[in-house]
Amino acid sequence: MPQQYEIEIKTLLGEKKNADDLVAKMQAADPQMKKIAESHQLNHYFVGDAQKVLVGILPFVAEEKQGLLQKIIREGKNFSIRTRQMNDQVLFVVKASIDDTTSENGTARIEFEEALPLSLEKLDHVLLAAGASYQAKWSRDREEYAFQSVVVCIDRNAGYGYVAEFEKIVEDDTEADGVKKDLRDMMASLGVEELSQDRLARMFAFYNEHWPLYYGTEKVFNIA
Repeated sequence: MPQQYEIEIKTLLGEKKNADDLVAKMQAADPQMKKIAESHQLNHYFVGDAQKVLVGILPFVAEEKQGLLQKIIREGKNFSIRTRQMNDQVLFVVKASIDDTTSENGTARIEFEEALPLSLEKLDHVLLAAGASYQAKWSRDREEYAFQSVVVCIDRNAGYGYVAEFEKIVEDDTEADGVKKDLRDMMASLGVEELSQDRLARMFAFYNEHWPLYYGTEKVFNIA
């Protein structure tokens, strides 16, 4: 299986009305647009020594996938380690940046995602036993749309409110800059603005500090 790279640009929508307006604009621009998935997600972020976490999780990862995970550890600039419950499925996720943005929220990332036959609690325990610790716990409801040549995810995130992610997966990291330009042009045509990395970093830091107040709720904050 070839390595995949996630190219993604976010926009902060805030209110449900803005999310509904974006869906309507996408439908008008692409009558073939359709919803392809819907999920409730719990995402737990971890910090710790990526090498130690890798050693701890490898016995639970299918042998044919272990090489991809090791490749990310070798090639990534920094790492975001997560567990995720998506409806009834439990996933182990590692993302690493391939550009100058962060692994948590960056615009170009190498990604590993594997469903594991564990509960979210048991998977968390594996990472904690490997020396990781919780950074924050997040909750969101997500709708995914196939729009033109990309996937658009519209999330209702605890803390953030509504956020849209314009995403395309490529197998060649040299395509990243061109794809980012295409995504930004697409967003401009729909009248939405990119959420700046600086503001996103401030939002992320605030949430990490206060996450117990927001996790599992519909509470929203506003960080300029």
